[in-house]
Amino acid sequence: MTEQDVIQRPIITEKSTIERELYNVVTFAVHVDANKVQIRQAVERLFDVKVLGVRTSHVQGKKRRVGRFVGRRSAWKKARVKLREGDNIEFFEGV
Repeated sequence: MTEQDVIQRPIITEKSTIERELYNVVTFAVHVDANKVQIRQAVERLFDVKVLGVRTSHVQGKKRRVGRFVGRRSAWKKARVKLREGDNIEFFEGV
């Protein structure tokens, strides 16, 4: 699994933005089979930062209805990555 497979996309919500500004914690959606060591190595290589800790959680898919048909969204995995003081990852540079 390559670094691009492990880190799928950043999660940019109000809560994750506050955590990034106050605690230097960045949130990513990651591959379901990725472990904490793989996530740490992928973030350090892709963004050239030092990772102090990784916390992961599984997010269950929600039920969705379209008329009488019921389906489910896919389950996914979330990783919260604590960065060293002074390191940061900017997603919207120049905006």
